[in-house]
Amino acid sequence: METTTRPLRIAAAVELASLIVLLSNLATAHWPAVSSAMGPVHGCAYLFVIIATVRRPGAGGQVKLLSLIPGIGGLLVLRRLSAPARG
Repeated sequence: METTTRPLRIAAAVELASLIVLLSNLATAHWPAVSSAMGPVHGCAYLFVIIATVRRPGAGGQVKLLSLIPGIGGLLVLRRLSAPARG
């Protein structure tokens, strides 16, 4: 059974984009509406990346730890999962 990485790719992109929006808002105008809208989006995407990585068959301990890095963890997981097996 082949497991697809599409949901993980989407969640990783949303996680990174929402973090960029949150940090940009913090560095510039700091509008509370942006923070209250994007904060939960980022949190949900972050948790989705972690859960999807942990549930993925063949994801080793290092890959699971990479998923815990906020913002780029999902992208690092995807990169590690698509890399050819070293052996």
